[in-house]
Amino acid sequence: MNSVYFISLGCAKNLVDTEVMLGMLSQEGFLFVDNPDKADIIIINTCAFIKDAKTEAIDTILEMGAYKKNGSCKQLIVAGCLPQRYSSDLVKSMPEVDVFLGSGEFHRIAEILKTRKNKNVFVNKPVFLYDHNTPRIRVTEAHYAYLKISEGCFHPCSFCVIPKLRGKYRSRKITSIIKEAKKMLDCGVKEINLIGQDTTAYGRDLKSNENLETLLRKLATMPYDKWIRLFYTYPHGFPIGAVHVMKAYSDICRYIDIPVQHISDEILKSMRREGSSSEIYRLMDYLRAQMPDVSLRTSIIVGFPGETDDDFYKLVDFVSWAKFDHLGVFKYSNEEGTYAAGLKGQVPQKIIDLRFNEVMKLQQEISFDKNRGYVGKVRQVLVERESKQGGYEARHMGQGPEVDGKVYIEKGRAKVGSFELVKITDFSQYDLKAMVVSTSALLREGIAYSR
Repeated sequence: MNSVYFISLGCAKNLVDTEVMLGMLSQEGFLFVDNPDKADIIIINTCAFIKDAKTEAIDTILEMGAYKKNGSCKQLIVAGCLPQRYSSDLVKSMPEVDVFLGSGEFHRIAEILKTRKNKNVFVNKPVFLYDHNTPRIRVTEAHYAYLKISEGCFHPCSFCVIPKLRGKYRSRKITSIIKEAKKMLDCGVKEINLIGQDTTAYGRDLKSNENLETLLRKLATMPYDKWIRLFYTYPHGFPIGAVHVMKAYSDICRYIDIPVQHISDEILKSMRREGSSSEIYRLMDYLRAQMPDVSLRTSIIVGFPGETDDDFYKLVDFVSWAKFDHLGVFKYSNEEGTYAAGLKGQVPQKIIDLRFNEVMKLQQEISFDKNRGYVGKVRQVLVERESKQGGYEARHMGQGPEVDGKVYIEKGRAKVGSFELVKITDFSQYDLKAMVVSTSALLREGIAYSR
């Protein structure tokens, strides 16, 4: 009884945990199947960050639970943040689940499946931090990978339960990160995406020379044709040295994912976010001035308790001014166990929905104008796959995997998993269309291109 069907929910950080579990199980002789009907064991790695994530997790558990009645499944395992947060409630409400494995114990999955007796709840304080020697099976496409440089969080954001689910902040050693990156690049990975709960805090718990600036420089100077991309940066205390490294090395994507959450000082204070609106404005100005071609991604929350019309329109004005290349809008989710859940001035859902729609409409207009500006330009792209409509799907350096738009190559031949030069021929709200061009043709025509 060792065939396993795996489901991974949530963000890229959770996906890395899934890949570690797959590695641990494979090392112990477990086999993987692509259909739950064929599985002896079904494992669901869950997210519990906000209400929608919890709903998705519970629905998935109930759906997979049916295979214990009607399929070959003998064990149903629920791992990750949902049992870390709600294990006692889940044991009572989901008797079909055999094992609940918290985000602090997921790395023990093979051991637990082999040795557990009657115990079915394994939830402890998260302290585990994987390294380059940890077994891991990547499930992303071959040409890109996520590399987790840290785990946990020390920020006291009032709307967030991540510190409770993931533990205190802990950074990996640079030597370990570089060794894992080399393994990836040797296997043909072209794009390494650095992730963590807060990547700009990297190294603050280590000795002084272990910081984001040093890490980026060491990654950039590795002798491979590659992209290095930075996700999940925190605006307060953004390391300016990292910007200098990004400017100096073309292998580092001119792309920064920097969730600001809000711009009203009153709301930022209530959110317990460090820094102020003026600091955020200055940082955006600085990043654009230092790297005019930088692509900025952010996320914001609308409908936070106490958010007045004035607070909201400060946010609208900020989005209009900043003109982010990519923006995610979250409707405030009132999470039990957070400081914000007890705040007065909860915003009615109808108002939250209206504010969400207004910001989304504004960002759609910004994205449309941004994409219009690409037409006629030549860009390097990473070819992801052949398109079902013909041609290829690709991304330029300003588009992160899974969360941003695509470049659809309609003319010319390209190799999946390789870097190609394309000329942008058309655009839509989120995506671009292009044709493959050659370096020799660009030289003949005297046309410059950007990575």
